[in-house]
Amino acid sequence: MRSAKLFAMVAAASLALAACANQKEPAEQAFAKVESALAEFHADAEKYASEELKDVDADVANMKKNLANQDYGAVVMSAPSVSSSISKLKETVAQRKADAEQMLAAAKTEWDGISATLPKAVETLQARVDQLVKTKKMPKGMDKAAFDAAKADFETLKTSWTQAASDFAAGNVAEAVRKARGLKAQADDLATKLEAKMS
Repeated sequence: MRSAKLFAMVAAASLALAACANQKEPAEQAFAKVESALAEFHADAEKYASEELKDVDADVANMKKNLANQDYGAVVMSAPSVSSSISKLKETVAQRKADAEQMLAAAKTEWDGISATLPKAVETLQARVDQLVKTKKMPKGMDKAAFDAAKADFETLKTSWTQAASDFAAGNVAEAVRKARGLKAQADDLATKLEAKMS
């Protein structure tokens, strides 16, 4: 009787080990597939969907932990759900990346327009300031104090334009365009105050 029980226990253990061994390869393959799928766009996910990525990273880390603990059944069972989450994340990242690229293209187009006109406006304003300094004849309704303030604003405009150009060159396109918009409006305002004829 005791021998029969011992045999049954050994047989059960053998079956369990066999089942475990049978699941090892599928588990390893499932994890490798999940890990590879996420690695393909992980860098973009960090940039465009960092919050959503945290949940997926946690799921993949849990699969890895189960694999290390030889809980192959849990790995195989969780694989479809994790794969689905990765697919959804990939779609989200692709859409957000496309939106960002579209916005970047629009910003670059706007920058091209401003950068083609603002430097010329600066040249015109500089010539007008130099002329007013030389002739000492102020525009209508402007006294010396107001003229000095306008000159200070013009110097700030030139410095800010240089900064905006540096931002653009460094790849900070959105910030460069934001600054350029304000500078264009400022240049137009100065042109009105100084009675500068813009071409």
